[in-house]
Amino acid sequence: MSPFPALDPKFLAQVDQERLDVAAPSAHPPRILLLYGSLRARSFSRLLVEEAARILDALGCETRIFDPRDLPLPDATGPDHPKVQELRALSQWSEGQVWCSPERHGAISGVMKAQIDWIPLEIGSVRPTQGKTLAVMQVSGGSQSFNAVNTLRLLGRWMRMITIPNQSSVAMAYKEFDENDRMKPSSYYERVVDVMEELVKFTLLTRDRADYLVDRYSERKASGRIPEHVALAAEAMRHETAPAAP
Repeated sequence: MSPFPALDPKFLAQVDQERLDVAAPSAHPPRILLLYGSLRARSFSRLLVEEAARILDALGCETRIFDPRDLPLPDATGPDHPKVQELRALSQWSEGQVWCSPERHGAISGVMKAQIDWIPLEIGSVRPTQGKTLAVMQVSGGSQSFNAVNTLRLLGRWMRMITIPNQSSVAMAYKEFDENDRMKPSSYYERVVDVMEELVKFTLLTRDRADYLVDRYSERKASGRIPEHVALAAEAMRHETAPAAP
């Protein structure tokens, strides 16, 4: 009896070190999409995202900030709505993302959730978020909390993203920005820098390997796609066992 009776060995892929060692890594700047979760005129989640984008730009990234104004509620209209198309195009363009939400009633805001809900797990054969890196941040009006970032982590996992270990939670955010809407020096600001540095490193590590990192046994089995090394071995065995020509 097989030691793995539930396993179909022809779809099991051994780790291919060569696919992890990228010979010619991408040279273009890391592409980072930033989302924020409030429509207020002075939105602290937007201000924090803008501060993060400045740091990412200084680290050599190309950044885009999505403006969620005029984005319809999920299912209120079709995906052909211009703002939905814009968001989905930016998600496909990106190699990493930053999600920043205010904490509302102990969770993320509806504005934040609507943006994530409009990005589907799959469009045809394209998965707009799978294998992309993600950094999560939140702002709070009161004492420090991690409810929003914990929810964002859950959503990032659901969207099959590589969520980095570090995160930022800014308490009493209204005290942390000056009259020019720039973040004041503080341990909160230093944590934002830490998070952005980590995001860039993880993005550079994974962007050329993302397709391989998310290649799964269950999906290969469902589609009947046999790993290359298994197919080559089977072909070699077929030639070895084929009867000799008369």
